[in-house]
Amino acid sequence: MYKISIVFLTVSLIAGHILCSCSSGKPPIAPAVEMRDSCSVMTTYGVSKLISDSGVIRYKIVAEEWNVHDRTNPPKQTFPKGLVMEKFNEKFHIEMYITADTAYWYNQNLWELRGRVCVWNDQGTIFNSELLYWDMNRHEFYSNVYSHLITPEREVEGNSFHSNEQMTIYEVNFSHAVFPLPEETENQTVPDDTTQVTPTEPQRPEPQSRPKSYQMVDDKKTSPNPHFTL
Repeated sequence: MYKISIVFLTVSLIAGHILCSCSSGKPPIAPAVEMRDSCSVMTTYGVSKLISDSGVIRYKIVAEEWNVHDRTNPPKQTFPKGLVMEKFNEKFHIEMYITADTAYWYNQNLWELRGRVCVWNDQGTIFNSELLYWDMNRHEFYSNVYSHLITPEREVEGNSFHSNEQMTIYEVNFSHAVFPLPEETENQTVPDDTTQVTPTEPQRPEPQSRPKSYQMVDDKKTSPNPHFTL
């Protein structure tokens, strides 16, 4: 009788310990990742975020995926599945619109936009490229690949680009451009090549006899007429 009671008490204590361990135990924790510079500290899907500057809302970001890396040098935020950004003016009207297939934001200052990059502003300017950098501190854009800029006045293409944030002052290297002609120039008629008159070459003077006291010099250097040498 005593043996049965002792066995029953032992089984009861073990069962109670197991139940207590299952109900109040901590969830399993994976080992810490020591080298996590390639791992993001935060990953968000379906992002729509407003960003303020000096207490005023100036930007809106819409992205499918947003990763924040705090152990990289410099810290960066990545948008591997594309980005849509809107920039507002003081009256909360959109003054600039940016799209890209991939975007990197370094130290919350320098943007690296890749893929089908398109920039539009409220002045009617459209910019397209495969790579564009945007320095928010210096308020300037630059790129070292083929870029295409269309403004209300002209259309410019080149292999490198640098401009201010409004794209009103820009520099394009290895470029060619299209400029609209004024109406006066368009109405003028250009004569045919067959009707153009070729100017005749002026007649050269006949050489005169040299005087007896003439001293031989370098004619090519002293002759005042390049078509006539003594």
